[in-house]
Amino acid sequence: MKKFLPDLIAILVFIILSFAYFFPADIEGRILFQHDTAAGVGAGQESKEYLERTGERTRWTNSIFGGMPTYQMSPSYDSTTSMKVLEKVYRFFLPDYVVLTFIMMLGFYILLRAFGISAWLAGLGGVIWAFSSYFFILIPAGHIWKFVTLAYIPPTIAGVVLAYRKKYLLGGIITALFIALQIQSNHIQMSYYFMFVILFFVGAYFEDAYKKKELPHFFKASGVLALAAVIGVCINISNLYHTYEYSKETMRGKSELKQEGAAANQTSSGLDRDYITNWSYGIGETLSLLVPNVKGGGSGSTMSQSEVAMAKANPMYSGIYAQLPQYFGEQPWTAGPVYVGAFVMFLFILGCFIVKGPLKWALLGATIFSILLSWGKNFMGLTDFFIDYVPMYNKFRAVSSILVIAEFTIPLLAVFTLKEILSKPDTLKLKENRGGVIVTLVLTGGVALILAVAPATFFSSFITTQEMAALKQALPAEHLTPFVANLTEMREAIIASDAWRSFLIILIGCLLLFLYQQQKLRASFTLAGIALLCLVDMWNINKRYLNDEQFVPKSKQVEAFVKTQADEMILQDTTLNYRVLNFIGFPGNTFNENNTAYWHKSVGGYHAAKLRRYQEMIDHHIVSEMQETYQAVATAGGQMDSVDASKFRVLNMLNTKYFIFPAGEQGQAVPVVNPYAYGNAWFVDKVQYVNNANEEIDALNDILPTETAVVDVKFKEQLKGVIEGYKDSLSTIQLTSYEPNRLVYKASTSKDGVVVFSEIYYPGWQATIDGQPVDIARADYILRAINVPSGEHTIEMWFDPQSIRVTESIAYAALALLLIGVMLFVWTQRSKIVKKFPAA
Repeated sequence: MKKFLPDLIAILVFIILSFAYFFPADIEGRILFQHDTAAGVGAGQESKEYLERTGERTRWTNSIFGGMPTYQMSPSYDSTTSMKVLEKVYRFFLPDYVVLTFIMMLGFYILLRAFGISAWLAGLGGVIWAFSSYFFILIPAGHIWKFVTLAYIPPTIAGVVLAYRKKYLLGGIITALFIALQIQSNHIQMSYYFMFVILFFVGAYFEDAYKKKELPHFFKASGVLALAAVIGVCINISNLYHTYEYSKETMRGKSELKQEGAAANQTSSGLDRDYITNWSYGIGETLSLLVPNVKGGGSGSTMSQSEVAMAKANPMYSGIYAQLPQYFGEQPWTAGPVYVGAFVMFLFILGCFIVKGPLKWALLGATIFSILLSWGKNFMGLTDFFIDYVPMYNKFRAVSSILVIAEFTIPLLAVFTLKEILSKPDTLKLKENRGGVIVTLVLTGGVALILAVAPATFFSSFITTQEMAALKQALPAEHLTPFVANLTEMREAIIASDAWRSFLIILIGCLLLFLYQQQKLRASFTLAGIALLCLVDMWNINKRYLNDEQFVPKSKQVEAFVKTQADEMILQDTTLNYRVLNFIGFPGNTFNENNTAYWHKSVGGYHAAKLRRYQEMIDHHIVSEMQETYQAVATAGGQMDSVDASKFRVLNMLNTKYFIFPAGEQGQAVPVVNPYAYGNAWFVDKVQYVNNANEEIDALNDILPTETAVVDVKFKEQLKGVIEGYKDSLSTIQLTSYEPNRLVYKASTSKDGVVVFSEIYYPGWQATIDGQPVDIARADYILRAINVPSGEHTIEMWFDPQSIRVTESIAYAALALLLIGVMLFVWTQRSKIVKKFPAA
């Protein structure tokens, strides 16, 4: 027990720090109102109600964007139940928010202990990793999946380290376990980025093994890790496989539309090139790793909220400063900078000179690699190469987030540096290291000092191009020059304030190292002083972006979904299935909120991975039709009988039965019945076959969907080549039963015909007519269509992918292998104990 006492103390300290940071909100039960979290609740409400009512999960919901799979809405599979129980144990059953910081510290601590680092130094490492500013920015944004995935990555790499340190079985188990946990956390982008880090590590261990002539050991460890990776992946194969299949149909898949002009220069598959690089870290902005507010801070804070800036402000322009953001970097918007700690950065750069071995070079290489890629559109040569030639790189947006690699490698090398200094007190005195010490002081303290004294040395302008364009329009010419000068002075003051702060922190840290080197301070006190210095530094920066004032009573989250009078009126309609389109806040809000989806089946919604064809319909038809509809309904004073329905045919074919409009001075929600909605399904007179996606989406400008169905020629066989639909007055179809994943219709027609359903087409939906399987074709770019024979029939459609049964079987087999590995490890450890302490 005494052997594990330092580890238990470290864990206890992590728990105390986690509770302390979120105090008093954590003990008062207050929560953060997070946009993404709230959006997830709204999008998942129909699925939740279905689960509560039937005890089964639906893999499809009609609540947002007309309908989409639920694979990326809190994905849940029975095979992951045991992992979720284990996860709760690993988290020590700590409350929300508190647990996030705790598992971030604990994971890095496990990694450092795998390296053989002492508990006390590993504890410091856990703190400086976990308190990096980016993680505390993720929490209020609601990016919890990303946060948890990042928390499980260091212990995953700990398994890799253990395997290469010849603890094969333990390393394999830990690797498999935490790969499973991080993939279960469902942020593949972060897992993907850290595959590069692991490759850097493997390269370093290969070099080390080659030099020591231990290649057989290297290949043995690599084999164990490959098997562990397969097991970890297979435990989550249900989520991975269905996410992969789904991604082909989403914005991360290849578009069938042929682009022209600048739009033609996009990726061959995956996201659009401009969309991938829209959030690119500025080259100069990278200095935020050392000085947090080097680009002003976050977009959410205005100039008037900065005391330092307002001390330099001209009172004449106070009203403008209440609108201008503090951030003046190149990203469209940011919640805050990536800051790793000024003295942590000092230790990292110093480590590049005094730490020896291939792992140092791996960490330095991974750091430079992540910084260069984070520049995105500011460094397009490398970015284009990765988008075009590196598998899967073009599936992810916001390239700036690859800086999480630097946030990992910088504190790790910083800890190795401290280990070197504390274990060898004369390290910094050595002649061979003096140059490195001087260079480090110049690159950290020197840069901070220059930024404090003369920020313009690094930046030619403190006003963005967009701001300058807006100011030229808003201000009289005689005020433009003095205003720009004043704003520049204010932003320089913001930078200088944080630069002096970073300089002082580096100075204090160097003083601690100097006292230790002069034997004026014991190693334990030096370590404690550095820990306190880094914690105070990073704690205070993080409080800028996540503080107690942001926490609200739990009732606020419930209030977000309080039923409005408009909702009440619409819900009185007991028709089985219809859609609602919310115009309040249009155009920005319609496709950025899921409050509507909480109560209704929404045409709009918010999700990071919507179906690509639906997004293309939004871009080509829905937004323009909403503009036409908004104007027409407003002009008609809400009297729909005098509105031209031809202006919103796509909305009608989506069975948009209700519009929600703002009315009155306060813009309260008012429902408007759309009598022109086409209903759940309809027979058509004609099928117009087209050769490609462009012809298909363009044809919707000309046809009347109730008369003509536009179908890609590739679906001609599914409709048996029908051109004439033979629709007549006796042709009827009615929805008789509705579940999100199962629809039943009664159809009657005197002749064979084609029915178009106002349901979103997606591969995997199956259909029968009177129990006999039939093909589903895609019509009108996003809808479903079926060839229906003459007579009266029951048509049934359902979504129940058979692939889930296959993937679940694989997942259970992988879990069994992991359990066998754990049992084998326990047995071998028991055998060692028995041999060491034989029975008397």
